[in-house]
Amino acid sequence: MSATRTQIYLQPWQRRRLDEIAGSRGLSLASVVREAVDLYIEKSPVDPTTALKSTFGAAPDAEAPDRGEWTLRSQRLQGGE
Repeated sequence: MSATRTQIYLQPWQRRRLDEIAGSRGLSLASVVREAVDLYIEKSPVDPTTALKSTFGAAPDAEAPDRGEWTLRSQRLQGGE
C-alpha cells in the first residue's frame, strides 16, 4: 500500500485511547488512525455545490483554449489530424 506520511498532534487522552484500541486489536496506531479517517470520510460526503463554491475565483487569471483548439486536441488524442 502506498501511503503519504502525515504528522498530527493529538491530545494526550486521544493518544492513550488510540493506543488502547490498537493494543486490544493487535494493530498498529497507524492502522487504527487510518480506519478512523476512513470512517470519518465515509460519513462526511462532499457536497459538489459547496466544493465548487469554495473554489470559485481561485484562479482568476486561468485561460481556457477556445472551442476550435479543444476540437484539434481531441482529434490528436484520437489519432487523427
